[in-house]
Amino acid sequence: MTIAKKFVVGMSTTVLLAGLLTGCGGNSATSSSGGNSKQLLRMTLLAEPQAMDTSIANAAVSFDILNQINEGLYRLGKNGEPIPALAAAMPVITNGGRTYTIKLRDNLKWSDGSALTAKDFAYAWKRTLDPKTKADYAFMVAWIEGGDAYMNSKGSADQVQVKAIDDKTLTFTLVNPIPFMTSQLSFPVFFPENQAFVEKYGDKYAADADKTLSDGPFTLSKWDHEQSLTLVKNEKYWDKDNVKLNEVDVQIAADNNTLANLYQSNAIDEAQISRDQVDQWKAKPDYLVEPQLYITYVEMNENVPALKNDKIRQALALAIDRSSLVDIVFHDGSQSPTGFVPSGTKDGNNKEFRADAGDVLPKYDPAQAKTLLAEGLKEAGLTSFPTTLKFTGDDTEDGKKALEFIQGQWKQNLGIDVTVESIPHKLRIEHGQKHEFDLLLFNWGADYNDPMTFLDCHESTSSFNESQFKDPEYDQLIEKAKAEPDGAKRAQYLVDAEKILVKEMPVAPVNFRAYSYLVKPNVKNILFFPYGSEWDLKNASVE
Repeated sequence: MTIAKKFVVGMSTTVLLAGLLTGCGGNSATSSSGGNSKQLLRMTLLAEPQAMDTSIANAAVSFDILNQINEGLYRLGKNGEPIPALAAAMPVITNGGRTYTIKLRDNLKWSDGSALTAKDFAYAWKRTLDPKTKADYAFMVAWIEGGDAYMNSKGSADQVQVKAIDDKTLTFTLVNPIPFMTSQLSFPVFFPENQAFVEKYGDKYAADADKTLSDGPFTLSKWDHEQSLTLVKNEKYWDKDNVKLNEVDVQIAADNNTLANLYQSNAIDEAQISRDQVDQWKAKPDYLVEPQLYITYVEMNENVPALKNDKIRQALALAIDRSSLVDIVFHDGSQSPTGFVPSGTKDGNNKEFRADAGDVLPKYDPAQAKTLLAEGLKEAGLTSFPTTLKFTGDDTEDGKKALEFIQGQWKQNLGIDVTVESIPHKLRIEHGQKHEFDLLLFNWGADYNDPMTFLDCHESTSSFNESQFKDPEYDQLIEKAKAEPDGAKRAQYLVDAEKILVKEMPVAPVNFRAYSYLVKPNVKNILFFPYGSEWDLKNASVE
């Protein structure tokens, strides 16, 4: 996911918790009828949201909060399919699948009471494309005709083919038909923005709670950076009558063992758990596993001399026992990867991508890894693997353990030493974006259910191409897939692209991620998603 997928956060992904209103002393806020009179839900994030600006946000912890305080034309429903949100109905699609016309609901309002109109979508999307905004996710909006030229300073905002026909009618035309476009309109980068409010705060827009404006089920009433966030019900929201929660308190924390203990003592009533707690809970009815369209991988910076060589990168990949890593470090329903695109991803042609592509990832093979390393070092003109390289990742519990496991595998199987560096999630993202790393434990969750969300980020021109991988044939295949209207041909282009990625190994997949949750029966109707925003509280309640 992206990282949301999106640009995502695997080892530091959101941990969802919900708080019982029963304190340690036994005081209860539960009404005599069994309902929760305050409708207060307590949650936890494992990292500080990187941004609350829908144009700028690029990480799961940001997308998860944005999905509660804002809304787009569509939301994802129970089955992960798009349903009308600010839109009054599903889009009217014409022009061979390229032109979308969408009617908005009547009397839509921002949380300050100002009118929300189709112009707010056109403004937001063009702001995201504006090169001055430096939006990582601008490439998605650039699917609109004229968007790529504007994003790359070769065209103007006026040439971008998104228009507010009137206050309630939005239309846009894509460069090529996109089979998942309606679902994609539920992603935060396609949310509206209020131009007057954005321009009022300028560079400070969305930097604090009082500088955010909401159109979703909740508003951000407090943001104590690195500590907590408070969401409250948005009384101006078009569907407020179906929002049960009055307040959501979000604490920023990172210790899964502590969270599991709080759950067991009834201090919280929902939690994502990690390896150490799974065996204790997996046979109990509280336990829930949610597979994700999500991959963790080692990024290898190809500007580092030793990592320019294909065989050296392949050696590092083959020296990792991925099955043991998944069981020992994660042990939460995650799977050993069989390629770069996770299991469960649709191929855009009504099939699953992994069924098309098969098992393409080379097996764990320490002997072959040693041979490849020796050959690669010779080709690179090196007598030994550098001892100065750093292996960087998140400073969360799982992040540290995964770094140490892989470090040990390289030492045991290849006889090489790397220095492990655990840093805060936000800083890890910055290091990746600036290519300031040697080896990076990275995570990507799907922004939408299609292999393109995993593959186009490795195009040479992608802002998410952090390994700086460059292959003309790979780029050509991705571009062909983007323009191909035939579903079967498009799927084959993507299969061929993945094979190149796996062969040259700029990134080494180490797991297909799943999340393990504990859920108390009095928490109702939280939706968990395998892609995009990880969860949705719009219809949630505490009984």
